[in-house]
Amino acid sequence: MSHPAMINRYRWYELIGIYAGILVFLSFVLAPFVEGFLVSLKPLGLLFSSPYRFWPENGSFEAYRTMWISVPGFGRYIFNSFFISVIVTAVVLVLVVPAAYAFARFEFRGSGVLLGAFLAVNMFSGAVLLIPLFRLMRSMGVLNTYFAMIVPGVAFLIPSAIWLLRTYMMRIPKELDEAAFVDGASHFYTLRRVILPIAMPGITVVAITTFIGSYAQQFIFALTFNSKTEYMPLPVGLFAYFGRQEVVWNELMAASFVGIAPAMILIFLMQRYLVAGLTAGAVKQ
Repeated sequence: MSHPAMINRYRWYELIGIYAGILVFLSFVLAPFVEGFLVSLKPLGLLFSSPYRFWPENGSFEAYRTMWISVPGFGRYIFNSFFISVIVTAVVLVLVVPAAYAFARFEFRGSGVLLGAFLAVNMFSGAVLLIPLFRLMRSMGVLNTYFAMIVPGVAFLIPSAIWLLRTYMMRIPKELDEAAFVDGASHFYTLRRVILPIAMPGITVVAITTFIGSYAQQFIFALTFNSKTEYMPLPVGLFAYFGRQEVVWNELMAASFVGIAPAMILIFLMQRYLVAGLTAGAVKQ
């Protein structure tokens, strides 16, 4: 006997309420981005004009052209952020995947304490650890290099990545591991051939969140551990639009949208992996 789709079980006024709620939620989420885009279209002299106009008068994309002139080398800032975030994400995945598998499958003494310590790391602000990190970076001889931002980025993003991927791997049936062990497979082979293909959607989520986290947290590390412009990331480039006399808001908004475009494109291309088949049908009930 076929059942009607869940969406058809709602009455018409219930559907109106659901879609109205979704519309209100999206309005609050998207409103800052819409306003920021409109600011990028307004001439600087009309940004604070009264009365307020939602659609900019004499709006144009001129700020998207002049932003490159106001901050020379802005493309380099974007490249640096993208490059640093890709390297950080790759290193985090290499370290987190086996660690999450170990915490999800093995019971060993001190595992709970260690997981708690990982969680406690996320409670510390990067500003609190700047001096110890600076001394560490100096002793390693990596100041004024990409590594000065890659190393702390990896260190701060690993704990949350382990928690997220461990939770996902715990949902994968242990019967898959046991079947592989019966066939003589090692733990490493089981992880590589059995667990990784199934956990790929979870790994993709971890990769996306790590990439976004790395892309967003580079400002304080860059100012502390770098003094060379050629290694500065995007947040430092955006800060250059804050002048001594005024803030060039329209160019700042234009640069912000241009700067996040590579990250948005990458996330858009990877989102299809989020809906890939998970463990459904992997083990017969």
